[in-house]
Amino acid sequence: MARKKRAQAYTEEFRREAVKRTEKEGSTTASVAKELGVSPQQIYNWRRQFNRLSDKQFNSMDGVDYSKKESEEIRKLRREKAALEKELEFVKKAAAYFANHQE
Repeated sequence: MARKKRAQAYTEEFRREAVKRTEKEGSTTASVAKELGVSPQQIYNWRRQFNRLSDKQFNSMDGVDYSKKESEEIRKLRREKAALEKELEFVKKAAAYFANHQE
């Protein structure tokens, strides 16, 4: 039974440098890929990922910051909101129960 080859994890610095090298005049993605021992498609993927990240890192829409730190805070606040909504529903039901049984 053949084992699947596990993809090698490259550091962000390595990936950024690979993308930078392809942008230099006179170099091609294929030549840089061959030099570094990766596939040209991998470099294209890294370029697309970095462009997508940088587009969101420096843009804000309607006062909303899309950086990673802000996204993490938004997820945290959404979890807290959901927990508070559940707690509020419980308190409403308890108040209704005790109001009915107070007579």
